[in-house]
Amino acid sequence: METENEDEMILSDWVYDCMNERKMETLMREDEEGRSDMKRVERFVKIGIWCIQEEPSLRPSMKKVVQMLEGAVDVSTPPDPSSFISAIKE
Repeated sequence: METENEDEMILSDWVYDCMNERKMETLMREDEEGRSDMKRVERFVKIGIWCIQEEPSLRPSMKKVVQMLEGAVDVSTPPDPSSFISAIKE
């Protein structure tokens, strides 16, 4: 989560790292209201990460996104959004 040059940090990587390291409150420093419901924040972050997957087949359908937002279905931990790009470069 540390970087020498903050201007070079990729937002999706930072958010994923915060989620993975269980430091979601870092994302909500200036939002007292948001910090009062960290379970909800975590769910929304996971949904967002699912939606930005580089590999289209990994992204959920809009129907599934709505179900996840409504809490009708569980939200599993998404893969690292940059892992697909890393696999292509190898």
